[in-house]
Amino acid sequence: MLGAGAVGLGLASTSSGTASAADLDAAEPHDWQAVTAPDCTPAAHLIDVAAAGPGLAWAVGEEGRNGSTRGTPLALAWDGGTWTRVGLAHLGFGGSLHSVAGTCARSAWAVGTDASGATHLLAWDGRTWQEADFPGRGQAGTVLTGVAVDPDGQAWCSGRNSDGSVLLRGGRGGWSWVAAPPSGAAATPSGVRVTPDGNVWVYGTGIVARWNGTAWTELPAYQGIRATVTGLLPVADDDIWLTGYDYGVGGPPGKPPGVTLLHGDGSTWRSVTAPFTVGMLTGIVGDERGLPDRVSGWDFWDQNRAHHLRWDGAAWVSERGAASSAPVVINSLVSVPGTGGYWGVGTTSSSPYPPAQVRIER
Repeated sequence: MLGAGAVGLGLASTSSGTASAADLDAAEPHDWQAVTAPDCTPAAHLIDVAAAGPGLAWAVGEEGRNGSTRGTPLALAWDGGTWTRVGLAHLGFGGSLHSVAGTCARSAWAVGTDASGATHLLAWDGRTWQEADFPGRGQAGTVLTGVAVDPDGQAWCSGRNSDGSVLLRGGRGGWSWVAAPPSGAAATPSGVRVTPDGNVWVYGTGIVARWNGTAWTELPAYQGIRATVTGLLPVADDDIWLTGYDYGVGGPPGKPPGVTLLHGDGSTWRSVTAPFTVGMLTGIVGDERGLPDRVSGWDFWDQNRAHHLRWDGAAWVSERGAASSAPVVINSLVSVPGTGGYWGVGTTSSSPYPPAQVRIER
């Protein structure tokens, strides 16, 4: 669960973010509460969550993992009152589901990886997840890393194929790869985000690029030897936030990661000092207008509650999750459309070993 990290290229250090159009838009404080989750096979962890509205949400991950020994895919669904397990035995593969997105029951998708490293793309049928075909499926050099769905129901997957393309688009009518970025960057993006204005961004260590429907715009990438990029929030083309964590030169093993919080203007990245510095930032969400809202985090020095960041109109400030007798690692955060609420999902251990169970907060 804990990845690797390093210093970036072209970074200027600063103690706060630069001013933006969002400076006067503060996110309201939120009182986080733990939510009952179904028992899963230890060690279990939820990796991603998506919400179509107050009565429909999905969470995905892995259960039965023991260190480097992979478990089996795990999926939960929210019906407006309860999180329940979704049967996945019919899929017939071990490994995990690591990304999920959906705007309604007719347009929800998940991405997973089996024990051999092969990618699986799944479609929600209203009851469970079913295997879906896509160009390059099962071929060497083709991998999917993340999925997002735009307001029109079209799905977008980050990844890479053997031709160097990094973005797959489609839905139930079929899928096609978007032409590769002009640079032919060798990096594989770790995620994808669709902004309210319809632009599609892919991001990761070594790549940040925007597809506007006709052409690519490539931004300076955050480079690192042991860096993990977990989220990107493009408020505007010149106002972009990036989250993650890194271990720096010489670690791991035994060394906790340091948080990564960067603010970009489209040409450079500036390092922003977060309220805590040892741990991980695991994702970032905007409000319904796409303005800064919250960052999910894990604080190495206070592990028994999540340590989120809230945008107060000018800077990121601390916001703590619900206290727990076990460690709390929130791996993914999503806003629930039309409610002002959130789902945060993760696990009860900083390492993937039994007896870890899933953790859900709202």
